[in-house]
Amino acid sequence: MRFNILFFVLIVSCLCLAMAQVNYEDCCLTYMKKMRHRSKKHAVGYRLQITDGSCNIPAVIFTTKRGLVFCTDPRESWVKDLMMHVDKKHNKGNKIPHGKVRHTRR
Repeated sequence: MRFNILFFVLIVSCLCLAMAQVNYEDCCLTYMKKMRHRSKKHAVGYRLQITDGSCNIPAVIFTTKRGLVFCTDPRESWVKDLMMHVDKKHNKGNKIPHGKVRHTRR
């Protein structure tokens, strides 16, 4: 009888500890209304946040050269423009001149 009680307490304790170790996501909770021109100029990438789990708002998260992160509203026109600007910067370095083939080693 004592073994059963001890076993039950051990199982309940393990379950409580496992549930206490929740993985918190890195989510935006609010939007920036505006970004300074300097920050926009130094934006090097972005990622999209969708609404699921603990992330309760959709967002575009911009990253600067220095590693700063800005949460913005994806419905804003300036955010869409900045996304296109960042995409153009990335595609600019990846273009292959017409008629040339880029060879890579494996």
